[in-house]
Amino acid sequence: MSRAWPNASTATANRRPGHASTAPTHPNRATIRARANDERLLNSRLAFSDNTNQRTPCVLVLDGSTSMLGPAIDQLNAGLKTLERELKKDPTTALRVQLLIIRVGGYDKAEVVSDWVDAIDFHAPTIEANGTTPLGKAMDLALDKVAEQKARYDANGISSTRPWIMMISDGAPNDHGWQKIAARCRDAERAKQVAIFPIGVEHADFEALDLFSNNRPKHLAGLQFNELFVWLSRSMSSVSTAAPGQQVQLPAADWAVVEV
Repeated sequence: MSRAWPNASTATANRRPGHASTAPTHPNRATIRARANDERLLNSRLAFSDNTNQRTPCVLVLDGSTSMLGPAIDQLNAGLKTLERELKKDPTTALRVQLLIIRVGGYDKAEVVSDWVDAIDFHAPTIEANGTTPLGKAMDLALDKVAEQKARYDANGISSTRPWIMMISDGAPNDHGWQKIAARCRDAERAKQVAIFPIGVEHADFEALDLFSNNRPKHLAGLQFNELFVWLSRSMSSVSTAAPGQQVQLPAADWAVVEV
């Protein structure tokens, strides 16, 4: 762990008599980044030393744009609280599933509102509805976060199953260059680096959502976020107890509209 810079009183006390004071030397950007990386590595080692279980990482990319204002955002937030409760019911799932949540909204903004945390310590954030829908930027961030976390697992000798990214939106991406990010998502899926689940709410642009995954997007029936997140919890429970690379039968998606 990096040592703190001496304060003024310490610096004065350490001066040798008869020697002129010299200006303090400040670290450059490379040094600061190196110290930050060392601290993050130490923190991850401490975290994983307390829980060496296999991990199942899951990223939720959630639409918090203006169009979600009203019942949709209310039901989404209620669903997140359901997810929190359901994941904590199973002791094994609570220790193996890790969550990260990204909010889409603001002025062309994608932000992490809940960083990586084991399900046992997860507390559902409140997603606010305002702004635009930069889904491309959010999915790019999600892929980067998944890669970073996978590197941390490997560095600490933690096995892991394939990461999930669930993207939920009631609209269409409107950030510049989102098509390029959508192609990156499909490439990552083909390389078995991640599994992506696009979910469309109400009047979502399903043709656009379809481009983010090699799997067809699901259409959420009404505003059944509660049913969706119960399904996600049960799916995470099944996946987290499987060996990496093993095929798992997921629960039926009874929250989705099914074409026959």
